Amino acid sequence: MAQPPSSSDIFLREVDENLRRDQLRDFAKRYGKWLIAALVLFLAASGGWIYWQYRQQANSEAQVEQLADTYQDLGTRNLTTAPKKLDELSQGGSEAVRASALFARAAVAVEQNDLKLATSKYREIASDDALPKPYRDLALIRQTTMEFDSLKPDEVVRRMGPLTKPGNSWFGSAGEMTAAALVKQGKKAEAGRLYAAIAKDKTVPDAIRARSVQLAGSLGVDASWVLDAPAQ
Repeated sequence: MAQPPSSSDIFLREVDENLRRDQLRDFAKRYGKWLIAALVLFLAASGGWIYWQYRQQANSEAQVEQLADTYQDLGTRNLTTAPKKLDELSQGGSEAVRASALFARAAVAVEQNDLKLATSKYREIASDDALPKPYRDLALIRQTTMEFDSLKPDEVVRRMGPLTKPGNSWFGSAGEMTAAALVKQGKKAEAGRLYAAIAKDKTVPDAIRARSVQLAGSLGVDASWVLDAPAQ
């Protein structure tokens, strides 16, 4: 049978409860204002973050619409205002909008025969680590294509090295330039084997594969069989 608590136990419990109550009151007096301020700041920050997210989405949607309008101008060959709009869009906004604007600006520069400006835009994309790698890789391909005649073969091989691998999305284009650079270096056998590897890779566009077969053959490597080989 449970024993009723003694008077000393009851006294100690009341003292303990009163002590905790006093501590809580003192804590509230000392830190209450800070807690309220912290809560207000938290609510303000949360609201600010939600508003920022909304503004980011709204700004992004507005920029996409501006980019679409600019593409319409380009479609009608209205090159008067498009360059300025593209320059503005390339200065900020989402990564996709900025990269798209830079690529479009480079294309306009090519259309206007300003190859120096086009090359600089591709270089800007390729060197921007904030942009996704596929954008940078494509820009590097185009930059190197435009600079190919002025580059030393070693530089072409160095640039294209990471992309000149079977299965890579840019293997065809990067491999072609690498092989051409190898020919300039006098490494014709190595270039022929690379052309053959390009022709063999079924992920490479057919036009590049067909061209690689011909170039491989001109370097003494027969790769004609790869175009007729059954898919595995």
